[in-house]
Amino acid sequence: MLKQFRVSDDVAVRTESSVMRQTVNDIFRALGMPNDDAQRCVDTLMYADDRGIDSHGVSNMVRFYVAGLKDGSINPAPKMTVTRDFPGAAVVDSDKGLGITIGPQAMELAIEKARVCGVATVTAMNGGHFGAAAYHAQLALAQDMIGLSMTVGGLMVAPTFGAEARVGLNPIAVAAPAGEEAPFIFDGSMSSVAGNKIRLAQRLGADILPGWVTEADGTPVMDERPTPDGFMMLPLGGTREIGSHKGYGLGASVDILSGLLSGAGVALHRKDGTSGHHFTVFNIAAFRDLDEYRAEMDAYLRALRETPPAPGQERVLYAGLEEHEEEIDRRERGIPYHPEVIEWFRETTAELGLPDHFA
Repeated sequence: MLKQFRVSDDVAVRTESSVMRQTVNDIFRALGMPNDDAQRCVDTLMYADDRGIDSHGVSNMVRFYVAGLKDGSINPAPKMTVTRDFPGAAVVDSDKGLGITIGPQAMELAIEKARVCGVATVTAMNGGHFGAAAYHAQLALAQDMIGLSMTVGGLMVAPTFGAEARVGLNPIAVAAPAGEEAPFIFDGSMSSVAGNKIRLAQRLGADILPGWVTEADGTPVMDERPTPDGFMMLPLGGTREIGSHKGYGLGASVDILSGLLSGAGVALHRKDGTSGHHFTVFNIAAFRDLDEYRAEMDAYLRALRETPPAPGQERVLYAGLEEHEEEIDRRERGIPYHPEVIEWFRETTAELGLPDHFA
């Protein structure tokens, strides 16, 4: 994790995962969520916090979910319905529920279809924010399958050479099982960095880095300084010279595969302010012998992490390895939260008349 996003040890409040899980579950239940929905939401959020994906954990997201549950823009008890159904594909209506409860259900539907068809895709419409894309993708791992998930994110990305935001943040996640190695789990926004990470940097008073955002008029910010007012996100790659057209194209692809394919609409033309999601599952056994796949996957991942490091670098990683190691550390030492985050939770639980599990 870059220093701009990490809570320093001298201010971090180390908190056991179980304490935060109970606190968030209490809040969701108090705001009308049935137990199953609350549990799925907590599982999704705490997966992020346990693995160091702080941009999509409770620090950033719960306060926005609470606001939406209070003002009625988020349905606390959504009933997912299948509106189109084929052997290897389906479309579901999220009933204006959070993607962090509908997403796992849609992914499970894709997994069940992939057992029969080998490959299956489920898209979801009429939905809300679905947290860390990696959570949904990795649900396939325990079933010896490869998971893919993506979603229409916030309308914050300026197209290459553009002066207005026209594309969503639009993350893509891919999770592939291994044997003895930690699984490959890639999760990345198609913007320069995740939009929520800018919030983290602002909370910590950290400067942004070159190539992350634009000025209000669309000019790329190419020096290290505080986040400018009226900024937009740059596509992955930052500028045309270093590949922003690729991030722009990938972001637009997610708009198409998640938004247009589901019927939810792209980030620029959302229907009723809701989001579209996409889940695809590949049943490895439909393609090849599972043990042979695992052995070759292990060899590949081992070769990646054993790559000789370039001068000045400590080691080479692959997607998911650092998060795997972070999860081990956080389970031993607790999750490092900023004091402002803990204070917000204590104020919110007091307001709702709930127990203070941090006491």
